[in-house]
Amino acid sequence: MRERAVYIISVAAELAGVHPQTLRTYERRGLIKPARTSGGTRRYSARDVERVQLIQELTQGDGVNLAGVLRILALEDRLEQMEAKLAEAQEEVRQVRVEATRALRAMQESSRSEIVLYRPPQIERHRGSRRR
Repeated sequence: MRERAVYIISVAAELAGVHPQTLRTYERRGLIKPARTSGGTRRYSARDVERVQLIQELTQGDGVNLAGVLRILALEDRLEQMEAKLAEAQEEVRQVRVEATRALRAMQESSRSEIVLYRPPQIERHRGSRRR
């Protein structure tokens, strides 16, 4: 739902607390990429509005220039991609574990015996009397 582009430029600007011209400037600089209707009208999503608020915080609150903001946003985008890949990998691992557990149970049931780890006892040397 955050990705759905529904706001026109004036509404998005008001939600983000900026002037509509600021949104156009950010788009020209490559900081945001609003969707476009078939007629070419910009449409902004909630994510776009959040991104503009972050840009404002970085530029006005932290003193970062727009080139720096562009790098920070690129790193954040990359981080999001990596987090999504990690979540996918974790889900895949979870599924493999479930399948392995099922296969182990099926094997145990089919053999009608349990698998037991066997460790041979260690032979201890006798510390008896010394030979002379």
